[in-house]
Amino acid sequence: MDPSDLLPNTRQLAFLPHIRDLTIAYVLAFLIGWNREREDRSAGLRTFPLVAIAACGFVQATEGMLRGHPEGAARIVEGVITGIGFIGGGAILKGGGEVHGTATAASLWATGAIGIAVGLANYDVAVVICLFTVLTLYVLSRLKPKNQP
Repeated sequence: MDPSDLLPNTRQLAFLPHIRDLTIAYVLAFLIGWNREREDRSAGLRTFPLVAIAACGFVQATEGMLRGHPEGAARIVEGVITGIGFIGGGAILKGGGEVHGTATAASLWATGAIGIAVGLANYDVAVVICLFTVLTLYVLSRLKPKNQP
């Protein structure tokens, strides 16, 4: 056995498309994380980009193995969605008859969808999800009544 058989053929490695996609997922999620950070929420600038690149990474890491098997790809996406829901559930806090963190949890879920969309090369979907999430967080928060002492 030739030791070079154990190493991947460097001509088959495609770093640039993966770096491009992970960067797109990161930047789109950063816009959402910036809002959550400004609002002093439990998840912010670090969490949101990490969720997006992880979701994108799971899709990318399995694309070669699952090429031609859409049911397998669907299982990966389903697992990512479930995992992100679990993370989002941790952002929701209940105390004193009030529930906090639902917007952060929903934003985490949307961020996972951005990562999945980018991983599947559906950039237009990722941008639209980001746009709607950002608009919801930045614009609609102004319509929410302020808590009174």
